[in-house]
Formats: sequence, structure tokens, C-alpha cells
Amino acid sequence: MTATRYLHSRADVQKRMLGIKAVIFDWDGVFNDGFKDMDGGSPFSEVGSMGVNLLRFALWLKNGELPISAIITGQHNPFAEKFAQREKLHGVYMGFTNKPEAFNAFLGEHDLQPEEVAFVFDDVLDLPVAAVCGVRVMIGSPATAWLVEQVIARGGTDVVTANGGGENGLREATDLLIDALGNGTEVLNDRVGSTERYQSYLSARQKLIPQIVRNPR
Repeated sequence: MTATRYLHSRADVQKRMLGIKAVIFDWDGVFNDGFKDMDGGSPFSEVGSMGVNLLRFALWLKNGELPISAIITGQHNPFAEKFAQREKLHGVYMGFTNKPEAFNAFLGEHDLQPEEVAFVFDDVLDLPVAAVCGVRVMIGSPATAWLVEQVIARGGTDVVTANGGGENGLREATDLLIDALGNGTEVLNDRVGSTERYQSYLSARQKLIPQIVRNPR
């Protein structure tokens, strides 16, 4: 098995994470292996779902407020919408093959700078957004080995996961970002104990009403 590839030192990733206030995820190839059902949907793993929740909690502990969280996907995907509704993300942007269009709308909506965003992605359409984000984690896979090397050469990622989207690479990505934040022990202790701090985070999270943005084009 290949190892997680850090293109900079872990200390550099840790330093970058200090400024992160938001996290964005691509969908296809990140939450899953990218294959579609007959209706154009692609599902998610509960392993990845837990990782997303723990990362959001870790950022809440660090910043004292909910991190702004969203999905940007090139397709109209009912699973992505269901996930955003269930997990109470701030939003999901669907049908945006020109992803900077959705990304810029996201930044403006939440008064964010690109360097304040961590981005988990896997493929070509994500690269313009990855180029400007503060922390970039690319989901690796044997099938995209050539692309991964091209992205590395372009300086378009900070970390490449060892596992693909269909092998819970998303969970690898969220766990390494929690590790970079340096509060993983707190995160686990509070989540396992369902402490008052975790309940406060969960209460704030559950009050969110996700913004569902569908590109009509």
C-alpha cells in the first residue's frame, strides 16, 4: 500500500490549518468511487460521513464557531443534497462544471478569503479552485496516478491520500486534517463521551438550514 504523500512538511500543513475557517468537498470520486446509478446519483460512506463531522467539530473547537462547510459538484446529485441536509452543511452547489463560479459565490456569501478554505478534491474540474485554497488534499488512486503527478508538478495540492474515494480516502483526508489541527485527542474524547462541548457543537450544527444551489445551465 502506498503512503499518504505530504508535498510540504507536516509542520507547514499544520501552520496553514491555523487560518482555516471553512472546508469544501467535491463529491464524485471523494465521497465515493465516482460510479453513477441509473438516475445519475452516487452515494456516500458512513465512514466518510463520520470523518466530515469530526473535522467540523475539530475546527469548531479551534475557532469557537462552526466552520463554513459545503459541497461543490459538477452534477445534480440527489445523494449530495441528502447528505448536506442530513449533516447540516451550509450548502451544496450542484451542476457547476465551472467550479470557480460556485466557489466565488460561496466566498461572497460567507465573507471568506480563498486562503481560509480547506478543499478536498480528486479531478480535473477541481483544479482551478484547488489552485487558490489555503489547504488542498487530493484523493489519490491508481487510476489517476498520472493526473496526481501533474497536479503535484503544478503545485496544486499539499497532500495526496493513499486511498481512493471508493476506499474511504475521504476519511483519510479528514483524519489527517484533524491531526494537523493538533486537537485530535480532545475531538475523540468529547465525541466518545458525548460531552457538553460536543452537544453544544451539535446543537449549533443542527440549527443550520443548508443552502441548495442548482445551476440551471
